[in-house]
Amino acid sequence: MQNIDPILRADLARIAARFPHWEDLRNKSILITGATGLVGSMLVRALCAAPVPVTVIAHVRNEQKARAMFGDLPIVYAVGDVTSPIEYEEGVDCILHTASVTASKTFVTAPVQTLTTAIDGTRNLLELARKKGAAMVYVSSMEAFGITDPALERVREEDLGYIDILAVRSSYSEGKRICECLCAAYAAQYGVEVKIARLAQTFGAGVSPGDGRVFAQFTKSCLAGTDIVLHTKGRSMGNYCYTADAVLGLLTILVRGEKANAYTVVNETTSMPIREVAQLVSDTLTDGRTKVVFDIPESALTYGYAPDVTMRLSNEKLRGLGWEPEVDLPEMFRRLAASFRAQVSAPGKEAP
Repeated sequence: MQNIDPILRADLARIAARFPHWEDLRNKSILITGATGLVGSMLVRALCAAPVPVTVIAHVRNEQKARAMFGDLPIVYAVGDVTSPIEYEEGVDCILHTASVTASKTFVTAPVQTLTTAIDGTRNLLELARKKGAAMVYVSSMEAFGITDPALERVREEDLGYIDILAVRSSYSEGKRICECLCAAYAAQYGVEVKIARLAQTFGAGVSPGDGRVFAQFTKSCLAGTDIVLHTKGRSMGNYCYTADAVLGLLTILVRGEKANAYTVVNETTSMPIREVAQLVSDTLTDGRTKVVFDIPESALTYGYAPDVTMRLSNEKLRGLGWEPEVDLPEMFRRLAASFRAQVSAPGKEAP
């Protein structure tokens, strides 16, 4: 029995109950890369809880870590690195490619690895999809949009903006773009049934209390009764999606998305400048008692933060497939905080 917190357990039950296309996945073999990451692990758990029989193949680098995470869930493990060619003898019907470098600081400290992991990994998964005749979803990022036209009320999939290709941090955003182009190339030349999901920043139950990303730091500051510290002026617009809603979006794209199309996975109600998000977290979790303070270094490269953007993302295209997000930003942080509390109160766990 997998040991997960009750908030995450409720989210998995919601996914099982709400996804309307389970029959399309009946008896399918589904491979998930990055299976121990946040989105990948949510997909693994959600598919194991599906109301129809599916074969879940978790592609991982460390099988021992994966087994400790998933317990006795009925999973087939494929061990390897996505940057190496993937040889899997059994059939694969669907691929959800979530593996990626995700730590912002790594984008500037190891830009070569950030870029080559994206390109080599995606090409290897596209090759596997071509050989197996599998449908595939490539999990891209909202950072693929770049700096968009500030006059746009809502940014749609075709509204790509500027990325400075000579900026070291662009190893991540430009890597996502070239991988999307690679997907389109495989679809055109080889007929691979690949679709693209541009994820907004995604969080919720299931995030580890040790996570260092901004949303986790805000939440942990409130739980600890310490100040929320911003290392930028907080002007950049954030766009978010709750983990369970994102999983439902990815599964919808897998079974209903059009080949060589991109879909933005975002809850439009969450578009908000970072400094306002910080205040919202304080108001939601501590009734405003936690202060928001600024400690801005001379260079944003110190933390690997993205340049300021003003875009408000549109989810109209994905909603056209029948998907609707449900969890708004205050509830996202409430559920994240409850998940953190549950995890650190479990036997053998330490407070974040």
